[in-house]
Amino acid sequence: MSLPLPRFLHPILPKAWRGRKPTVAVIRLSGVIGAVSPLRSGLSMATVASSLESGFGMTGISAVALVINSPGGSPAQSHLIHRRIRALSIEKSVPVYAFVEDVAASGGYMIACAADEIIADPTSLIGSIGVVSAGFGFDKLIERIGIERRVHTQGEAKAMLDPFRPENPEDIVRLKVIQADVQDLFTTLVSERRPAVRASSDNLFTGAVWTGRQALPLGLIDGLGDARSTLRARFGDDVVLKVVAEKQGSFVSRLLRRAVPGSTIVDGLAADALAAVEERAAWARYGL
Repeated sequence: MSLPLPRFLHPILPKAWRGRKPTVAVIRLSGVIGAVSPLRSGLSMATVASSLESGFGMTGISAVALVINSPGGSPAQSHLIHRRIRALSIEKSVPVYAFVEDVAASGGYMIACAADEIIADPTSLIGSIGVVSAGFGFDKLIERIGIERRVHTQGEAKAMLDPFRPENPEDIVRLKVIQADVQDLFTTLVSERRPAVRASSDNLFTGAVWTGRQALPLGLIDGLGDARSTLRARFGDDVVLKVVAEKQGSFVSRLLRRAVPGSTIVDGLAADALAAVEERAAWARYGL
């Protein structure tokens, strides 16, 4: 029978004799969820797929830790990222821990629900289980400066929610139906992934948010803490945290990827400037 070597001898022994330390892959998921561009860092399936594959593909890992800081965004991209995390966790037989920093709200919380456990700081903001659609109306502006809007469609709903025309009540009805369907998917996902959630809470699925300390008794999270201290408590003080580097490419390559047929880089940057305002608003909803 072999005896364990004293810890003080480990630094002078060959690596093969030291024994394998527990290793956890750490993947940061930060930003608004949706379209990503040179001026807007954020999360989409295209930008996180490589990091997820690298993290779950590490040899001999004990777990994957997701460090999440997101106010939400695109429901589709949130759901795609959630499903990919679950698929990789099952495929690799690796548990997943989610650690919330400032906020995991809306789509950010949907991604967190892909983890087996969610840990948050007592002051983190959690929840916002709801669906929102926001935009701008320019119809009065273009009328004031003498611009006539001309739209020709086949299909009465093709120009739905056109920001350069007055709001159509029928468009709002259609939008509400779509939002209700997405909301149903979201609440079902949370209920299935978070069995401890107190479904009887009056405002749990109304888009409200809670601090980490408030979210714990509601079952929205499993504990309070941070990644380093929690993982050391779970896997030992000698646990190795391997951070997976984000791969977004150079600024020039992202500029070129942003361009589409019939548009220019200037067009893309102008659109990004407007989108940056919306991104700022997404964080501002949570005082960040």
